[in-house]
Amino acid sequence: MLGDEELLRSRAVAAVRAAVLERHPDTEEHELVAAGLPVGHLADVLAPSLFGGHRLVVVTGVQESAAALADALTGYAKDPDPDLTLVLVHFGGKRNEALLKAFTAEGAAVDECPKLKSPGDLAGFVRNEIRSSGGRITPEAVTALVDAVGNDLRQLSAAVSQLVSDFGGAIDADVVARFHRGQAEVTGFDVAERTLVGDRQGSLELLRWALERGVAHVLIADAIADGVRTAARVTSLNTSNVADLARVLKLPPWKIRKAQAQSRGWSIEGLQQAIRVAADLNADVKGIAASPDYALERAIRRIVEIRTTTGRGGRVPSGR
Repeated sequence: MLGDEELLRSRAVAAVRAAVLERHPDTEEHELVAAGLPVGHLADVLAPSLFGGHRLVVVTGVQESAAALADALTGYAKDPDPDLTLVLVHFGGKRNEALLKAFTAEGAAVDECPKLKSPGDLAGFVRNEIRSSGGRITPEAVTALVDAVGNDLRQLSAAVSQLVSDFGGAIDADVVARFHRGQAEVTGFDVAERTLVGDRQGSLELLRWALERGVAHVLIADAIADGVRTAARVTSLNTSNVADLARVLKLPPWKIRKAQAQSRGWSIEGLQQAIRVAADLNADVKGIAASPDYALERAIRRIVEIRTTTGRGGRVPSGR
């Protein structure tokens, strides 16, 4: 997977995972971060399993691979294990291009995941999302939605999903305007921030306030998932340097600082559990749960509980 658009990268990895699991339901899965990854650990994961069966190994951020790790991966490309699916995720740029070329030379498929910035690209993304959701949208509504949401693909995708669900699939500019009216005061990201710092009372108050003002369930759920994932990515790397983290994770420094603040008091094991809760919540608010309001409240309580029971003694800010 090559490119700096995180949503497209994650979707591409998810598609490979689904295809592998369809063919090999008992697949053993490993996800590794290339930055600081010991070559010996990689060798252990790539070595043939004593118990047989298929394995899926995802190595993220390979643009940050040390020379020895890149050499080890290049060597593996020349003699791959037929019972192993290896996915390399490169965030874009020139670093370790030779590693990618070595894999493509051996026949590896490349999934391009570029950042979408132009209005035309963003409009095309919205139209594809609408089509995939079974809806229809007017050109004016596409422009209105991009203007209202911006260029964050996760938020655009979440907004499309909620629009199709709430308005029966026929989307025009008036529908987009009604959908976003009144949502500026409290956002899903406000709810997510209070949840991640362990403020149960504050997060539930903001949740009810947001729902009263019409913030879509799916936007709140997506903000919680984004916050948990980003906190986990920041925590998993052995550095607190904002510039280094921003470069490795391809995120703006302000988002790194916010994630660092939100991840205080968390353990990586707790964040992994919270990621699973967020994934279940995403399905719940898209139709699985009978009450999306209750699903959001239950997930918030569960995430705060996980932080309390598995965390590192972080404190909730005073005043709550």
